[in-house]
Amino acid sequence: MTAISGSAAAVTGAASGIGRALALELAARGADLALADRDEAGLQMIAAEIAKARPDTARRKVTTHRVDIGEPGQIADFAQAATAGHPSLNIVINNAGVALLGQFGEIDQAQMDWLFNINFWGVVHSTRAFLPHLSRQREAHIVNLSSIFGIVAPPGQTAYCAAKFAVRGFSESLRHELAASNSPVRLSVVHPGGVATNIVRSAQAGVGVTDNARRAQSIERFDGMAKTSPADAALRIIKGIERNQPRILVGRDAHIMDLLQRFRPATYWSILARRIERIANKGNVS
Repeated sequence: MTAISGSAAAVTGAASGIGRALALELAARGADLALADRDEAGLQMIAAEIAKARPDTARRKVTTHRVDIGEPGQIADFAQAATAGHPSLNIVINNAGVALLGQFGEIDQAQMDWLFNINFWGVVHSTRAFLPHLSRQREAHIVNLSSIFGIVAPPGQTAYCAAKFAVRGFSESLRHELAASNSPVRLSVVHPGGVATNIVRSAQAGVGVTDNARRAQSIERFDGMAKTSPADAALRIIKGIERNQPRILVGRDAHIMDLLQRFRPATYWSILARRIERIANKGNVS
């Protein structure tokens, strides 16, 4: 098992959503934290919340770091500062991510590169930056956030799915390498289903997307399907860390879609599309 109490964890995308919930829960369980995000104000808010949550969490050492996960140099600086500030750091959670609205023909290459630089290369660069330090610990854990869209691939998500499938493949291969070399580093890849965060509301629109109605529809559909709270997602991820689970599915919907893809690997989407349409129509009933 990877013990949380007494550990030190680096968390990217920590100012909101799942990252924020992970920071709160890890601190409550006795972990020190190095928190990274582009949102400095959000980082200060979560650090203050941790400090006053309860007497024992007030003693947690929490450092905050403004980091653009799309910039490799900033990731390297973060890893150096985090390990210097927390010499016993032994958990890295690569959580930061963004979304992109539009069909493949509506997004340009620069936008696809932008998403990949954060959602995939950010994971790779962070793993590379932290791995030498983690390898020197008695026990350590890397947690890479993929998505249920790293298992199934709906239309309108070409860039996001490509990046999240890539995170899955990278993580699984690296996990096998670490196990073969008897490394103390464990690795889990996480596939959340619908988690109630702001990722869709803050999504960048493709250059070819000209109607605001589609953004509103995407938000409405996401809200209708996002049944898991960030706090529950954090609890599931931490349980997976503690149990050294290589694959962590978050939410009942993730389990259902994973099973459906296994049984209908080439034709799952026709079934999922009907289910999504029913949910959307139910939400439109006044």
